Amino acid sequence: MAYRDLREFAQRLEKEGELKRIGAEVDPVLEITEITDRVTRAGGPALLFERPKGSKYPLLINAFGSERRMNLALDVKSLEDVAARIRGILDMQSPQGFFDKIKMLPKLAELGSFFPKTVKTGPCKEVVKKGSEVNLLEFPILKCWPQDGGRFITFPLVFTKNPETGKRNVGMYRLQVYDERTTGMHWQTQKHGAEHFRRAQAKNPEGKIPAAVAIGSDPATALSGMLPIPPDLDEMMFAGFLRREPVDMVPCETNELEVPANAEIVLEGYVGLNEMRTEGPFGDHTGFYSLEGEYAVFHIECITHRRDPIYLTTIVGPPPQEDYWMGHAVERIFLPVMKMQYAEIVDIAMPAEGIFHNLMIVAIRKSYPGHARKIMNAIWSLGQAMFTKVLIVVDHDVNVQNYKEVTWKALCAIDPERDVQFMLGPVDTLDHAARVQDFGSKMGIDATRKWASEGFARPWPDEIQMDDATKKRVDEIWEKLGLKR
Repeated sequence: MAYRDLREFAQRLEKEGELKRIGAEVDPVLEITEITDRVTRAGGPALLFERPKGSKYPLLINAFGSERRMNLALDVKSLEDVAARIRGILDMQSPQGFFDKIKMLPKLAELGSFFPKTVKTGPCKEVVKKGSEVNLLEFPILKCWPQDGGRFITFPLVFTKNPETGKRNVGMYRLQVYDERTTGMHWQTQKHGAEHFRRAQAKNPEGKIPAAVAIGSDPATALSGMLPIPPDLDEMMFAGFLRREPVDMVPCETNELEVPANAEIVLEGYVGLNEMRTEGPFGDHTGFYSLEGEYAVFHIECITHRRDPIYLTTIVGPPPQEDYWMGHAVERIFLPVMKMQYAEIVDIAMPAEGIFHNLMIVAIRKSYPGHARKIMNAIWSLGQAMFTKVLIVVDHDVNVQNYKEVTWKALCAIDPERDVQFMLGPVDTLDHAARVQDFGSKMGIDATRKWASEGFARPWPDEIQMDDATKKRVDEIWEKLGLKR
């Protein structure tokens, strides 16, 4: 059974010893961040602040801040279970005969059962506020770090529609609170929300586009805004796939968008197409402050919420933070998708210190000259993977999850002038080292064994390993000597 909502997930965390209630009054301005940062680095639990200063609503943070909590969020024993389900769907091939078609029916039926359902109402409609009643400052919105430009909503699901096709998009774009009814909309240049904005602006520069923001939902739905799914796949359908039940969606009060019925809080409004405002700085997942920039403005016309909403939030900053575990889940869950497109990929790793897009390590089963460089270019063409700043390709027998082994074998395998490749292209907006915003260089390192067909004339040496017979004899000696491994 899928979690009905965020609070049911919080109850599960508490039952499993993965949540701690904080009864003392704590300020959302800086103090909650400092407490959460210490708890996260110590490998501690999710935190439910029951009395955030200045608000009557509790605040939940670090709910996804470990691999175990990510497993609980997706109701699996291992992230590999989700990857296996995705592999099962991807393994479907065009059926040739009648019996092959019959065999496919259960999988096709399973997929069809995940499409979101429109319902008339839901818990998110228990309280409806419009006009002068709209007040964002009722919620315990965090100011995370000292130089932040203000308070930021950090765990939103932002709903927009493509103005040409009407297709829904769900993104996770931070919102800087300017006042009771206005926020920034930090959709970066390459995000679908920004593309919707540009397409609408080209048609009617003086107009506006509807937008809605859901805060706090069942965990699979809450995570859907950050998943790198293909652009033609509905995030709410994929959330249904993850939770094994369709997501119930309710129409907004003031526009034609739909939002999850089980959301804790919903902000409805519009983004003006001729209005930009300075947003930032913001202490970001890079561990540095992202700079001020001009971004669209979100005007809130209506807030709906549960009678006793839980405000879901997160912090980002010097890694590792909660977002590392979300990124790790994405890495493991979507590996089958990458393997489907490029079967030679054995495994990938994105270390916490690489903050997702700064470093990716890829193991491949090398089959021909230049294979590693082909994979570099392939990955740089894949969705959000285009932002990967440094890409290291190693052989299939290197354990990419063991960074000591990667460092040793990669550094022993490269001739820097020969094996390092540079290219120019789009980079993450948050990359403060890029020569200009959104555009810069990337580096690929071919750390595979070099072949004669790649111009390497010398023999490649064997790795030093003790023979099995000697190991077996020494095992017996070891026991007699009483030595510890």
